[in-house]
Amino acid sequence: MEKQSTNGRTKKGKGGYSNITVKKETATRFRTYSKKFSKSHSEVLDGMVQYFKGNNLNPFGEGTKIILDRIKILERQMMKKFDRLIAIIKNIEKTSIRPTYEMMLILYEAYVKDGRKPKREPVKLQEERMDFLEPRNTVPKVEHDRILQELQTYKKQCNEILNNVEKVEPMMGKPYLKINMGIGDFESLKYQLK
Repeated sequence: MEKQSTNGRTKKGKGGYSNITVKKETATRFRTYSKKFSKSHSEVLDGMVQYFKGNNLNPFGEGTKIILDRIKILERQMMKKFDRLIAIIKNIEKTSIRPTYEMMLILYEAYVKDGRKPKREPVKLQEERMDFLEPRNTVPKVEHDRILQELQTYKKQCNEILNNVEKVEPMMGKPYLKINMGIGDFESLKYQLK
């Protein structure tokens, strides 16, 4: 910072100083306000002017009043929306979540009291009759053997799939069958059956 001489006195600052005439009460209020920031009066006043200019505000509140009114309107609208959301959530809790939870709890308690455990039963199929595949005079022996080999391979794959089937008995709903098979195996089987 450079020092400047004014009427024989030296003062710190970058530029010259100028006097502004203000009412005594205003000057007192400004000094009190500017002490909060531990800055010089010039720096505080300059910051205030930059703030008003940068935010396009009118110090007499005409532009600020419009902004505050808009904020209050938005706040009311948001509160109405929050009230609607709260009502929707409460309705969902009353009609969906609590009854479902309580039903599941009752079913689980009954299930535990019975002492039942889920059953895993493998699915069994009857043995197929093979007498219709016996060689006949109309089919050549090589082709017949190839068809039998394909049938054996197909049966083996079917048995592998059937061994991976398990019966699932959920607490609610009908029992169903579940196949434990990897996605790659499923895609391969799909491709083979096309």
